[in-house]
Amino acid sequence: MAEKKLAKYQSMRDFSLTAEPSGDDAKVKASNRLRFVIQKHAATRLHFDFRLELDGVFKSWAVTKGPSTDPHDRRLAVEVEDHPLDYGDFEGTIPKGQYGGGSVMLWDRGYWEPEPGTDPHEGLRRGDFKIVMHGERVKGSYVLVRMKPREREKRTNWLLIKHHDDFATDSRGEALVEDELTSIASGRTMEEIAAGTGKGPKPFMTGGSKRASGKAVWQSNRAEPESTPAAAALRAPPPPKLKAAALPGFVPPQLAKSVDRPPPGPGWAHEIKFDGYRLQLRVENGKATLKTRSGLDWTAKFKEIGKDGQNLPDGLYDGEACALDHNGSPDFPALQAALSDGKTADLVFFVFDCLFAEGQDLRSLSLRDRKARLQQIVEAAGKKIAPRIRFVDHFETAGDAVLQSACRMSLEGIVSKRLDQPYRSDRSETWLKSKCRAGHEVVIGGWTGEAGQLRSLLVGVHRGDKLVYVGRVGTGFGRDKVARVLPRLEKVEAEKSPFSGPGAPRKEANVHWARPELVAEIEFAGFTGSGMVRQGAFKALREDKPADEVEAEIPANVDEPLAEPKPAAAKPKAGTKAPAKSAAKPNPGDNVVLGVVISNPDKPLWPDDGTGLPVTKLELARYLETVGEWMMPHIKGRPCSVIRMPDGINGSQRFFQRHAGKGSSSLITEVAVFGDHKPYQQLDRIEALAAMAQIGAVEYHPWNCQPFQPEVPGRLVFDLDPDEDIPFTRVIEGALEVKARLESLGLNAFCKTTGGKGLHVVTPLKDGKGKMDWPTAKKFAQDVCLAIAADQPDRYVVNMAKAKRVGRIFLDYLRNDRLSTAVAPLSPRGRPLAPVSFPITWDLVKPGLDPKKWTLRTAPGLLKKTKAWADYFDAEEPLAPAIEKLKKKR
Repeated sequence: MAEKKLAKYQSMRDFSLTAEPSGDDAKVKASNRLRFVIQKHAATRLHFDFRLELDGVFKSWAVTKGPSTDPHDRRLAVEVEDHPLDYGDFEGTIPKGQYGGGSVMLWDRGYWEPEPGTDPHEGLRRGDFKIVMHGERVKGSYVLVRMKPREREKRTNWLLIKHHDDFATDSRGEALVEDELTSIASGRTMEEIAAGTGKGPKPFMTGGSKRASGKAVWQSNRAEPESTPAAAALRAPPPPKLKAAALPGFVPPQLAKSVDRPPPGPGWAHEIKFDGYRLQLRVENGKATLKTRSGLDWTAKFKEIGKDGQNLPDGLYDGEACALDHNGSPDFPALQAALSDGKTADLVFFVFDCLFAEGQDLRSLSLRDRKARLQQIVEAAGKKIAPRIRFVDHFETAGDAVLQSACRMSLEGIVSKRLDQPYRSDRSETWLKSKCRAGHEVVIGGWTGEAGQLRSLLVGVHRGDKLVYVGRVGTGFGRDKVARVLPRLEKVEAEKSPFSGPGAPRKEANVHWARPELVAEIEFAGFTGSGMVRQGAFKALREDKPADEVEAEIPANVDEPLAEPKPAAAKPKAGTKAPAKSAAKPNPGDNVVLGVVISNPDKPLWPDDGTGLPVTKLELARYLETVGEWMMPHIKGRPCSVIRMPDGINGSQRFFQRHAGKGSSSLITEVAVFGDHKPYQQLDRIEALAAMAQIGAVEYHPWNCQPFQPEVPGRLVFDLDPDEDIPFTRVIEGALEVKARLESLGLNAFCKTTGGKGLHVVTPLKDGKGKMDWPTAKKFAQDVCLAIAADQPDRYVVNMAKAKRVGRIFLDYLRNDRLSTAVAPLSPRGRPLAPVSFPITWDLVKPGLDPKKWTLRTAPGLLKKTKAWADYFDAEEPLAPAIEKLKKKR
């Protein structure tokens, strides 16, 4: 079949002249995992050849500008002939006069898969081909969309478009192609490949592409070259030799660490997170026992599962017992009710790991091998255990896509596990759980309600030997739940409060204390800044976990780490004024801001402002009204992109909008920009800010041009973006270093927070009357950053690749391009606790600077007290003299 598909490819080449593989004696066979290569090809025109393995060949497209990371970019991809899989090894030069004559670089490679729920053949047929890329450079979800052919058009044109995901960028989509200029396989440049110089890596398989002028650099029937980081993640060591082992009575389980989102990249198994009781099934000589994760024997509670489990071979099986609702989804309250009522016949045991089997200890095997063994065991048992005991399959596609699917199905979340790792009885980075809804286990220390009633639970968590109060849980109590829970509470009623520390509740009427013995599972909307549970809802009591093991396990997707509750603020003394809670506090019922009617004014856009209060849509509009006069000179006359989050920062809708759409407010200016047929939006009056707030625009990112001159640079922005583990003091030092460099070149520097983990250093430029262009300005910014990085390469990096940024600060000069943007000063950010990008004076840029202090709530008041950027527009300087000074310093 593959030979027929290659007929056109072979007819277009003379293999006595070109080093390309013919495909006749292919040594690279189809793989279980679909591979891809992207080859940079300097033919008549420089382009990128995009090749996806399917049905034994490479489906191929010529992408004119290379893949983009910006979902707004549409890259033309011209469909070309199928190529043999051996082409995945080709790097070298095609002779002039031959088809495609020119240099070919292996620019990226890796694995791909169809987007979950899609069929690649159907996608190709329909012209809507959704794919997920796991490369060393190109990552995440893309789609290839076939264009409608024009009259007499002979070629088939597609568009390659990035999907919104963890690897997408809001701008600068071309940065990946511009920054990565060497071969992923040999490290050579296009010039070195053309000249036949540079040392390539050794072949990974004897009999590689012998005629390729640049040596065989990737043997595609292997996993990936051992020299690449991606290979290390995918390459599993040889399975250890297993010895006979006695079956232990119990093994402490491996636990998952909470994260806010699944890990990206290959090498992970993503499983559904089951909302049930974790159990370990032990089978020996036809007898089954079931133990909780703390080792309690619960065989009697799950007698039907135990009875079916006797039909499995001797071993230890790890899984989760669940009750299923009418849709087949796990239902934890129903599980608790079934156990309480003794109606357990319909419960299901989902088994996802195998620790011991048939006299062998499997824990040293990789998860991939353990699950393969487990699947064989479950399938062999067949009807003897079905449908009560079920094997848990997994997905190896992009974790974000799996989590989104789980959330759409109203499941609890997913667990991501390293496929190459052994089983460890601890909580580590190799098992990670991502939840659709925040959940937590808490200890019940009391309740409120009149005799025979349950109004709310008083709950806490352990910190050391203290039970710290974290608030009340007042919803989720149906009549059936109260009937089961209240008698349990009354049995553990106590005379004294079990809570320690400040903020614990006092004894009042209808408050009942309880011995801290009962554990509840709750759903909640995160923690307040003082460490209290927000919007807690009761799910059920947990019987499988002792109360003294309940500690603060705070996922990364809650607002703040749990903190000791803060004491109530002291009342102001007589004659003094109490501080206002919000500088932009709206008047009740007043939903008109700057003449714009704000619909759904009470809709929360930020769930917590740091004090436990939400920030509403109306309050966003009021904030922009308050700071608008200061903010407008920095955005007026410049195309301005916005990020809209109409359902709030935790909502599913998130839009990056640069064009004025249909039905846009008349307060928004439309401006034509060279090279784009659609007009860009521009905010030239303060009322436009209110119009933007009305459509849920929470972030404002203007161009860096001169006002009303999009083709002329108006400022340079140096973005200091630190690696995750770098202390903020290093960012402060970096900002001061950039300031010193700019001032030594005759330019003035200003600083602002970003509303995130970095800082921006900004230098205003004098209008050069059209004499300064964007490429020159960008090159100057790049040279400044390169000079800093060259002097301190252990502290700074100019390459945006994450692998090269470990332990260093990325000096991002790429914002200084014609189409690039930077967040405006005083713009809110769509992040927890409603931070803003705030202008600051240089005397604040020192150890102790805390960017978190500037929020949508605090910024208006703090703005009145600062003189930051007061001389910004008087400090503009021409760029040309600075460029000359920099040249002389080299």
